[in-house]
Amino acid sequence: MTPTEEESTQSPGARLDERITGALVGAAVGDALGGPVEGYSPEQITERHGGRVHGVVGPWNGEAWRTARPLAPYHKGDGHVTDDTLMTHALVRVYAAVRDHLDAYAVAEHLVPDLMTTPRWIPELESEALPLHRIFLAEKWLVARLHYGHVDPREAGVGNIVNCGAAMYMAPVGLVNAAHPRAAYAEALDVAGAHQSSYGREAAGVFAAAVAAACAPGATPDSVVAACLALAKDGTRTAVERVCEEASRHRDFESALRPLRAAVAPYDTVGPDYRSPSLGARRPSRLHAVEELPVALGMLVVARGDYRHAVLGAVNYGRDCDSIATMAGALAGALGSPVPEDWAKTVAEASRLDLWEPARTLTATAREIFARDVRRRRAHEDAFAALGGTGCSD
Repeated sequence: MTPTEEESTQSPGARLDERITGALVGAAVGDALGGPVEGYSPEQITERHGGRVHGVVGPWNGEAWRTARPLAPYHKGDGHVTDDTLMTHALVRVYAAVRDHLDAYAVAEHLVPDLMTTPRWIPELESEALPLHRIFLAEKWLVARLHYGHVDPREAGVGNIVNCGAAMYMAPVGLVNAAHPRAAYAEALDVAGAHQSSYGREAAGVFAAAVAAACAPGATPDSVVAACLALAKDGTRTAVERVCEEASRHRDFESALRPLRAAVAPYDTVGPDYRSPSLGARRPSRLHAVEELPVALGMLVVARGDYRHAVLGAVNYGRDCDSIATMAGALAGALGSPVPEDWAKTVAEASRLDLWEPARTLTATAREIFARDVRRRRAHEDAFAALGGTGCSD
């Protein structure tokens, strides 16, 4: 379905628990739909599947997924989530352990041990394993730098390849700071400092801000983009602006696929061949941006916030489409657009994951953190008033 001006695909009155559930379930489902076509172009996807992807599909190489390069040994497809969801759920567990806002030190003290010490079911491996054995090299960096290198967590991201590795799991930061994009941006920048630098770290902050903005009552795709542009810096801001300007001219993802790629290309360092990055790929820069976040926001604009349309646009865009669909799914879900029940059920069963439990956990934690924030804010107000500053009644 392509939403029209009159159609409402969102739920402006959605409660906090509904928005958190929509965001986290929506991210996981988008991740699973994008996984099997990750790394390919829209044209290759159409040729392989006889048309656009419209839901859960099987592995690109069919039964040969165990040995077929370049994806072996991962079973991408059939509703399996990828490392985007594994990392998102891990960050939820960190919030549940800390019960407060996070920083780079929380990554070192809680996230890294979670990745290293607790075996979990890994859908793409079809076995129980340490998450460390599945995550990509950019995420293994966390373990190498923080556990073995004892680097200051606030600086540990420096030197890592610059990609969307930190941004892809920052939705929980936006949800804990629901309706407060500036706070989400600041917290995500701190958390992501342990993992990324440059525009990779910036993307993490802006994505968290986007999720927080999407949770605000009455939020729309346009208000989400406006919140991002108010906070984003350098190439990230320009890329988001250019892509969303182009997206506003389209009402169907089919017509938007090539124009959105063209809009983001000047800021993307990977280059036209996703599997053969250019020599300047993933290096720090003030002029560039990760591709995934601007395109996810663009698809949200094209879809006018409709979950199904935004996610399918992200999936059929190809390239790093599991992460693009993860972000688009989180944003549409946070806006209140419902995640298709059949997709969610299939992904939960195939991945052997309770997709709703992390949402329940994070909702309770977010409420507890907000209560702490209120107490801290009131204590500051009292102290400031006692210093002769402006009181609450002035």
